[in-house]
Amino acid sequence: MQLSRKSLFILPLLLAAAVPAPAAAQTAADAIFTVNNTWMLVATLLVFIMHLGFSTLEIGLTRSKNTVNILFKNVSIIAIGLLTYAIVGFNLMYPGEFSLGGLFGFAGFGVGTDAAGLTAEYSEGYTYWTDFIFQGMFAATAATIVSGAVAERIKLASFLLFATLYVGLVYPFVGSWKWGGGWLDEMGFYDFAGSTLVHSVGGWAALVGVFLLGPRLGKYIKDEIHPIPGHNIPLAAIGMFLLWFGWFGFNGGSVLSADPGLVSLVFVTTCLAASAGIISAMLTTWTVHKRPDISMVLNGALAGLVGITAGADVVSVMDSVLIGGVAGVLVVFSVMFFDRIKMDDPVGAISVHLTCGVWGTLAVGIFSADHSFVTQLIGVLAYGATCLVAAGIIFGTIKATLGLRVSEMDERRGLDLAEHNMEAYPDYQIMVTR
Repeated sequence: MQLSRKSLFILPLLLAAAVPAPAAAQTAADAIFTVNNTWMLVATLLVFIMHLGFSTLEIGLTRSKNTVNILFKNVSIIAIGLLTYAIVGFNLMYPGEFSLGGLFGFAGFGVGTDAAGLTAEYSEGYTYWTDFIFQGMFAATAATIVSGAVAERIKLASFLLFATLYVGLVYPFVGSWKWGGGWLDEMGFYDFAGSTLVHSVGGWAALVGVFLLGPRLGKYIKDEIHPIPGHNIPLAAIGMFLLWFGWFGFNGGSVLSADPGLVSLVFVTTCLAASAGIISAMLTTWTVHKRPDISMVLNGALAGLVGITAGADVVSVMDSVLIGGVAGVLVVFSVMFFDRIKMDDPVGAISVHLTCGVWGTLAVGIFSADHSFVTQLIGVLAYGATCLVAAGIIFGTIKATLGLRVSEMDERRGLDLAEHNMEAYPDYQIMVTR
């Protein structure tokens, strides 16, 4: 039997009318759940691609003789982050019940659902497994931030050991204070997608690592700063764009649903903050250094993204421009400050993720009437103190036992040959002059 176009239009309406109201409501709820869960998984994929962005940015802003080493670290970090999060991190970050005044909780080793395998009832917006994989992608990001700051002179084994301990234990422990419902959450501290919980947590560790390692050979001679340019600026620019692209999942997925209004707002505030960061960093470097600097502009975009991450869902659109603009100025002067005190950060990771992460967290208390600046400051100080001590213990212990820094000969030769006996660009003869 052939149906007319009119029949095809009317038939679904008749079928819907024939479905009892409770069943129709359940069907609608299932459809909404599926849409929410699917968006969360798409956001997870976007966060995953950020690791490629971190890799290419870090490679582009460092020397060619360390490319394989940087790739090795960034590939390993994903595996370390996901596995440690499955073994201990997820249940340390979301323990359910806390002791010591909301300071610590642990729900046991491993991940899994109940005996029936039910996951749909875990949340109104997503399954248990979706929550785990989305949060797991965030966990690895903290160690990636450290990788860029200590590039070109840290021992591979020492870095991987640090990443395992810091991501596996420290990141989820302090993360539980807010996202797991701990004491800072009860106090009213707010961090939407991780200006502090992800970026500053990585930034504080990067600060400790850079301090204990010391600068690269030839970076500071007496009181003079000798820039060590990256070998591939196009690759660095690709990294920035990949990170910006991934940030739609980083922030947009943190809505924890596909709510059209809120996801749209977060996309807009995220984009405008990044744009403002670019313009303000460009104008600042052009004014201070009398020339436009593409590396500062790339970091200006990332500064704006980090700055807006804490409050992307609670600040107004125009306030996001101010937050991103201030972040773009801060990152320029922060890079200059760390250079002056001879803290060698090859990619500006400390300035982007720590300086602008702190700013973004405090900005929530400035631009959102529903959140207290004092509470935000308490959160910043609590995370700073804890992460500095934890990173100091881990890095200090590794330095005293395995050692942190490669030999001078290996550093001059390049970590690709020294650590891997491999070159990223074997068809080219590289004359090492540093």
